[in-house]
Amino acid sequence: MDKTSGKLTVLFEEPFWVGVFERISDGKLSVCKVTFGAEPKDYEVWDFILKHYSDLKFSPAVEIEVKQTADNPKRRQRNARKQLQNSGIGTKSQQALQNQREEMKTERRQLRKEQKDIEKQRQFDLKQQKRKEKHRGH
Repeated sequence: MDKTSGKLTVLFEEPFWVGVFERISDGKLSVCKVTFGAEPKDYEVWDFILKHYSDLKFSPAVEIEVKQTADNPKRRQRNARKQLQNSGIGTKSQQALQNQREEMKTERRQLRKEQKDIEKQRQFDLKQQKRKEKHRGH
């Protein structure tokens, strides 16, 4: 039997709102990305799906493992709530990149602070040396 399922995720990717359509058919995943611009309302998204879904250009199908889940409405509701709460960056690679950026940021701050302190100390030493030279001749 041929089973097809679809999923739409709307997220904010600086500076636009983006919709990611995922379609799983016969154990193969195809994806399409659509840029909305301003934050779309629910009815705008629904209208877009109804009018333009057939025009979407999906990526070539990739083989994936499809997990069989129970068709329990409470479980579906729980999963939907869980996905709504998880509004952070999605994939592990994106999270790793974000952590790397944060570490580089703290390193830069620390390096900048050290350089500032070194420059301050150099200026102080220069000033002290100048003062000593003034008093030296008398």
